Amino acid sequence: MRLLGIWQRNNTDMATLFLICGMAGAGKTTLARQLETSRQALRLCPDEWIKKIIKDESDKPELDRLRDPVESLQWTTAQKLLALGVSVILENGFWSREERMSYRSKAKELGAQVELHYLDVSKEELRRRIEARNSNLPEGSFRITKPELESWLASFTPPDSEELKRYDAFEVHR
Repeated sequence: MRLLGIWQRNNTDMATLFLICGMAGAGKTTLARQLETSRQALRLCPDEWIKKIIKDESDKPELDRLRDPVESLQWTTAQKLLALGVSVILENGFWSREERMSYRSKAKELGAQVELHYLDVSKEELRRRIEARNSNLPEGSFRITKPELESWLASFTPPDSEELKRYDAFEVHR
């Protein structure tokens, strides 16, 4: 084991599940796109898929309704790919420890390594980024209101040092 910006165990020949953990506006998609290239992995972004199938982007109940089935479909696809030896990046946000541990456990059962990338961004910076993003909405993303962000912040449990040790590799991005 070593710690040089990223901590990891040896064995780079296995498929890897990359979990991108962070709040809306933290830079999950930007990081996932970088990893997609540098680590040769398939990136699965729920918002990009939802954007393609939702009729009215302002219909928040429909947007919320679609999130679980899209994430479930992506996870089913990811598991098949991991079993075939293909590395996968999931940028769901992974707001709860229970969700992260569940994905980690299943990926390990499939023989894959699991790497957690946590985007540790202050609330003030998240608010600033979301405001900027809302004024020039990038492809594959949705407008986020201040009340939504505040509600989501209350639901987010960042990984602690004990949890981080459970992954084959982790990196905290600040």
